[in-house]
Amino acid sequence: MTEREQRILAHVDHTLLKPEARWEEVQVLCDDAIRYGTASVCISPCYVKQARAYVGEQMRICTVVGFPSGAMTTKAKLFEAEEALQNGAEEIDMVIHIGALKAGKLSEVEEELRALRRVCMGKILKVIIETCLLTEQEKIAACRIVTAAGADYIKTSTGFSTGGATREDIKLFRDHVGKDVKIKAAGGISSLGDAEAFLALGADRLGTSRIVKLVREQDIEANRCYYDKRL
Repeated sequence: MTEREQRILAHVDHTLLKPEARWEEVQVLCDDAIRYGTASVCISPCYVKQARAYVGEQMRICTVVGFPSGAMTTKAKLFEAEEALQNGAEEIDMVIHIGALKAGKLSEVEEELRALRRVCMGKILKVIIETCLLTEQEKIAACRIVTAAGADYIKTSTGFSTGGATREDIKLFRDHVGKDVKIKAAGGISSLGDAEAFLALGADRLGTSRIVKLVREQDIEANRCYYDKRL
């Protein structure tokens, strides 16, 4: 693994959120995250407790709340977050009420975020706004709400809607979030070049599973070439 790859992987939330994912796949995800030094593993809530017992203190556990639609009640999201934290999650990626934002109910969206912030105090709260469903003005409004609510990150996408992270959205976030709010790009990041571009634009985290797979495949190929030369 090269220094370039290590630098990128340190910003990756190694992610597996497919509804059909089995525990055995989550184990592999955790093993790869530890081996390649990612920032965290991002997994479904049902596997958090098991994953915490499996990795111990070797890897940070991230999970999702209100995922993927965001159209749950605040009370339901708070319960999800509280349970996840009790089970060992250290980071929460929460989907906003997208319909409320689009309806102009900005104070309602902000109050929900403030409630989640209180529950997650001392842990990392990332707010997914699903940029592909929003207008530019709605994205700017979301940046302001996320900042006002005191969240740690604003995140582009769930990866389960009509689009993922774009360079334009990272630039917009950078211009409109507060100085203490970091940026997570997620959805469609499929190459080291993509990852570097998003980091250069201002993203601090990358939600993806492909980067680890790519580095692992390159390691396998490099080892194969090494042993072929020795034969």
